Amino acid sequence: MNNNKEIMKAVRHIGVLTSGGDAPGMNATIRAVVRTAHFHGLKVSGVYDGYEGLVQGDIQQLGIRDVSNIVQRGGTILRSARSATFRTPEGRARAKETLDGQSIDSLIVIGGDGTFTGAAVFNKEYGIPVIGITGTIDNDLAGTDTTIGFDTATNTAMEAVDRIRDTASSHHRLFFVEVMGRTSGAIALHCGIAAGAEFVMVPEREQGIDELITALEQASTSKSSVIVIVAEGDEQGGAYEVARKVKERYDHFDTRVSVLGHVQRGGNPSVADRVLASRSGVAAVEGLIAGRSTEMVGEVCGRIVFTPFSEALSTPKQLDKELFRILGILSI
Repeated sequence: MNNNKEIMKAVRHIGVLTSGGDAPGMNATIRAVVRTAHFHGLKVSGVYDGYEGLVQGDIQQLGIRDVSNIVQRGGTILRSARSATFRTPEGRARAKETLDGQSIDSLIVIGGDGTFTGAAVFNKEYGIPVIGITGTIDNDLAGTDTTIGFDTATNTAMEAVDRIRDTASSHHRLFFVEVMGRTSGAIALHCGIAAGAEFVMVPEREQGIDELITALEQASTSKSSVIVIVAEGDEQGGAYEVARKVKERYDHFDTRVSVLGHVQRGGNPSVADRVLASRSGVAAVEGLIAGRSTEMVGEVCGRIVFTPFSEALSTPKQLDKELFRILGILSI
């Protein structure tokens, strides 16, 4: 590896983009990338609409004041989109032409597994140094304890369930609350514990209707309300389908379904997400300066770490089994 001074000459102009689903804290990440780049004397440009912006050349150079007053805002000022064109060799060739035309020599991509997969392919074909920053509410990436956006999304879901509990208790109801998580039950599990849910259903764990009904029967003997949190990707088919199956076999409760949906993606990011975003943005820029590439910035046990894309994408992130045990104890 070259020394930092030599590499500093190589990394002169960084492009930054957000891709995939938006996550609270993306703007805080963009802010950190832009200001860290300027701190180190580098140019930085924002790419709009994710990889599609690379293909179409929708790029604007960013100064330190262009990212003022965004650390507290949800969403992403660079916008986000999925690009079918970038998935093709021809599309990636056009993206490389865009970078060459703008004299951009390195990339920082903010997103999830799809974002990093695209970055890895682009790097393999053209050798563009690239660092990934986690920006996904699902918390489904290996190599980090938490992803940017997860804390805010879980808090949003928890606050909604708290309000639903008020209504459930007033009317002796059973509520099935569906939260986001197509392939990951992290939001469902953490929200379930924090909101005092009686049962949680996630895609990572086989849980039949029989198991759920047993839990409902136990809860009905002493509780005036019951909350079941269902991740949208649960194998039973989501909250409406779970409610239907339960209703067919267990009609003791007045049953309702609430799907929280995209409300979990929006809103001002929490302190935890703003701090993680800020640390990650600084680390990504300084990682490029130090010669790193095709790695993801994460946080493990409070420390910033770099994980190769190949490892982050190929290693399934497991839910903490201890949290299920805790849920079982506290839901009696």
